[in-house]
Amino acid sequence: MSTKISVIGAGNVGAACAKVLVTHNATAEVVLLDIKKGLSEGKAMDIMQTVTLQKSNVRLKGVTDDYAAIAGSDVVVITSGVARKPGMSREDLVGVNAGIVQSVVEKILLYAPDAVLLLVTNPVDSMCYMTLKMSGLPRNKVLAVGCALDSARFKYYLSEAMNVNPTDLEATVIGGHGDTTMIPLTSLATYTSVPVTSLLSKEKLDEVVAATKIGGSILTGLLGTSAWFAPGAAAGITAEAIVKDQKLILPCGVMLEGEYGQSDVVIGVPVVLGSDGWEKIVDFPISEEEKEAFIASANSIRKVNQILVHTGRIL
Repeated sequence: MSTKISVIGAGNVGAACAKVLVTHNATAEVVLLDIKKGLSEGKAMDIMQTVTLQKSNVRLKGVTDDYAAIAGSDVVVITSGVARKPGMSREDLVGVNAGIVQSVVEKILLYAPDAVLLLVTNPVDSMCYMTLKMSGLPRNKVLAVGCALDSARFKYYLSEAMNVNPTDLEATVIGGHGDTTMIPLTSLATYTSVPVTSLLSKEKLDEVVAATKIGGSILTGLLGTSAWFAPGAAAGITAEAIVKDQKLILPCGVMLEGEYGQSDVVIGVPVVLGSDGWEKIVDFPISEEEKEAFIASANSIRKVNQILVHTGRIL
């Protein structure tokens, strides 16, 4: 059975996501859509010219503002929105990006109503919450791609501190996708099954956690805009896990209904990914300190959600 993934937004993140989907042979067909004429077509052409060098069977098509092209998609990745600039928080983007995401979701529901939606646009947990409220989709069909990226950054900073291969690390971030709301789970992080708490000093671990939390800001300061390779890869890997029904466990922003002691909030937790979106929330045995941080993170996200309520984006 052939599968199809559409990526809305052909900017840096969207194009990076499409590139990962093509090079991973993640699906049979990818559609890259943007409102700027020629942008998605050009990036699709550029990516497809790498196929002769990297061997892929994926068909990638770029289209300009033609949502009919996404019909039949199994997964739609939403990257549309304004990127962060130096000095901006993800929350600073809430007003302008909410309008963009709302318009995009309305069109997706017309042409691909059965698709699983992956939100990348920041502030991603609140954008996911708004999408669930406006779409009426079941909660397993809408996910925020935030903590999968944060977990990748956590592994990177751990590997730098330990001078080891990051692929030998197991490390997860839960909570909100924000500099002050994410929670790197140091209590559960391991290197080849050995707890990192026994391999690094508390001071060094604190440095790793601090760097992870501001990992996006560090890159924004260096690049002058948001990062794109790792965010695009996080979205691509998540979409691939869904269409291939991999049962992969990744932390994603999902709507909680009592899990982890929280309700009516989208926040990052470990989930099992399958063909219907997320299939199960995994209850990690986190420490009391991490539980307290999770409560604070959820309350912080709710404050951003209230901005959307006050502006009428969420009824």
